[in-house]
Amino acid sequence: MMKNNRIPTMKNVRYGFPAVILLLLLASITPARAHNGPPFPILENAKVGSCVVSLWTHPDVGTGTFFVIVNPDPGKAVPDDLAVKIGVQPVSGRLPEVMYTAQRAPIHGQIQYNVQAEFDRQEFWRIRLILQTAQGTGEATAQVEVTPPGFGRMELLFYTLPFLAVGLLWSRAIARSRRNKTSA
Repeated sequence: MMKNNRIPTMKNVRYGFPAVILLLLLASITPARAHNGPPFPILENAKVGSCVVSLWTHPDVGTGTFFVIVNPDPGKAVPDDLAVKIGVQPVSGRLPEVMYTAQRAPIHGQIQYNVQAEFDRQEFWRIRLILQTAQGTGEATAQVEVTPPGFGRMELLFYTLPFLAVGLLWSRAIARSRRNKTSA
């Protein structure tokens, strides 16, 4: 007995078309140039020169971001000529220190400087924060581990989603085939 091959109907195409479009859109998405989580502090309320600073970072291989929050000493003001620099160097010393000048961020209610630094590989890096004013210079250092960009633990789930989708479609096709065999 010869089996009758079914021709796809508009009803079948109606459900498959949005899925194909969704898969094409997901495949064409390019990663955003942003961090994947909140920054974390590597210095908190540290006395540096004539200011009290907190240094927050999100250090990814490629481009890492630093946020310097500056507060004045009690009863004083932050100097108008404040310049903030960040120096980065691998702890191993394999590269010389590279200095980056931070730019003041237009944030209401606090004084914050932001800077992006380049990191070429995952390892521990020495971070040097320098505050310069006409009144003097202050310096603080810290270490941070630069990590590869990605979603962390969620990355595995993200990359398995296409396989899960194919498995779901396959199981639906098998179930539909079994239903058609039992009804025939």
